[in-house]
Formats: sequence, structure tokens, C-alpha cells
Amino acid sequence: MTDRFALIERSVARSDFAVDVRRGLASRPKFLLPIYFYDALGSALFDAICELPEYYVTRTETSILTASATEIVSAFETPVRLVELGSGSAKKTRLLFDAMGGNVDYVPVDVDRTMLEKTSHMLLYDYPQMRITAVCSDFRTPSHALADVLRNDMRNVVLFLGSTIGNLDLDEAIAMLRDLRGAMHDGDALFLGADLRKPKSILEPAYDDALGVTAAFNLNLLQRINRELGGNFNLSQFAHLAFYDEERGRVEMHLVSREAQRVRIGDYEVTFDSGETIHTENSYKYDDATLERLAAESGFSIERKWTDSRGWFADVLLRMRG
Repeated sequence: MTDRFALIERSVARSDFAVDVRRGLASRPKFLLPIYFYDALGSALFDAICELPEYYVTRTETSILTASATEIVSAFETPVRLVELGSGSAKKTRLLFDAMGGNVDYVPVDVDRTMLEKTSHMLLYDYPQMRITAVCSDFRTPSHALADVLRNDMRNVVLFLGSTIGNLDLDEAIAMLRDLRGAMHDGDALFLGADLRKPKSILEPAYDDALGVTAAFNLNLLQRINRELGGNFNLSQFAHLAFYDEERGRVEMHLVSREAQRVRIGDYEVTFDSGETIHTENSYKYDDATLERLAAESGFSIERKWTDSRGWFADVLLRMRG
């Protein structure tokens, strides 16, 4: 399989967990960056979240790809190279591979080298005609991750599935896609997953499930600080909070201090008022207007859009504008 597999490692300016925690908890309002959710336990908890009845996101996008994979692949045109930002286990992407007959030139991009190697090995075994160039890199600056990777002898289609774009506010998302566009060639395309706006009665349970798995996922940030940075957070003194801000079109996740308290982290102390929160994540939801703005201001135009039967999620094919 080695002749069908190559791994490129980019030099990455690693975020410093300790520095980011200290900065976030000294801010007003307090915050922690959502990139730190995904230690080993956090990743396992997120996998469990995807199986919850309340969490519709993964199932809904899977239903779109299952129903429309052949049509989607036809819209990509051929020959094509699939490049996936934040590829993970590539579970949903397999639906596109199957529609392409398994003869795929694939470039998974992920910051986790172990995940890249494990997933690539499984894909090469399952798809004997597949060729993989894996890129171990932070994909938040796509032009860096994809430097010298995009081919100019075939169309590159960049996949950005799962509504990961929703973790960025609109200006940040536009800046990221502008950067991506700068690395792409004429004729290339972007296939983007976006969660759509819907009633808060659907959105809020998806981020605050009855079983408490999402609460555990959120609280694990504090456990990680305890474990890795010498913190003494008492997790029972913090509550998970998730709510939909209809005006901003986003679900916010917070950790709420149940009482006034002081927490020591290494050589410094953080003071919390009763009811004070740590903002841990945003998840923006899109509508037609915001999708159009995202595309136009980042140098793309929307060519096709596929949605599920309920109109809860969209996978959108965007072409570069001249």
C-alpha cells in the first residue's frame, strides 16, 4: 500500500493550552477555546453525542449524502481530486467514495497524525484503487495546509463537511474561505456542509441532551485543566448551559459557576461570581441570506444546494468567482 500513500507534515504553530486558558479566564467575559474540547476523552464524548437522538446534525448530513451521493459526484465532474478539511474518520465521505466507484485521489487534512494514519490504512484496504496524500496540519489557515497539494491537472474539490464552519462567526468564516480560495485553481470547487436555522425547540436539546453527554463534554474542559495544568476545579460547582440566540443565529455553550468561588490553576487564582459563565463554544446556523453572503464575500458563488427533507441541513457546492 505504500506506493498509494504519502504523508505530509506541516510545521504548525501549536496553540499553548496553558497560555490560552490563562488568557481566557482573565478576560471579561471569561472564555475557553473550543479547540481544547478534543482530548482523548473529549473526542470519545463527541462520538457519543453524534449517536444521541437529540443531536440531528450528523444523521441529517448523512441522509443527504446517502440520498444524493451519485448526483453530487456527477456535479463535481471528472477527473477530480477530493481534498477534505478536518477529515477525521472520513465516515460520511465514504458515501462519496462509493459513488465514485472507489477510484479516488484523496487528500485528508487533519491535525491528528494518529487519526490520519489509522483512517488512511483502513481506506486503502477497503478501496484498492484509492490513492491518498495525507496532510497533518491545522486547517484553519487552508492556504498553509494545502500549499503545493492542490493539483492543476485535474479539478480539486475541497470538502468541508459537518457544519464545522459554524464554529466561526461570519467574518471569521469569510476570512477562512477567502484564504482557501487563494490556494485554489480555476475550475476548483468547495463542497460545504452548513447547519440551517430552525426552531430553538429543536436546536437547544441538540446541545443539552437528556442523558447529559453534552454537559460531560463541556465539563471535560475543566477536568482537562485540572489534569494537565494543575487546576482544582470542583466540577460539581459548575453547570452546563446551552441556548439559542435567535438574533445572532447561534447556539452558545457556557459553563456556569453555581456559587461565588476561587479556583487555583498552577501558580495563579481565578475568581468567579455566582452565576458567572465561561463561554466555551458558538455554533452558528445559516439561512439562504447568510449562505449567499458567505459565498459572495469569500469569492465563491453557489452552484448547487442539497438539503434533507425537513430542510434542517444543507450541503452546498460553491465555484470560484472570477
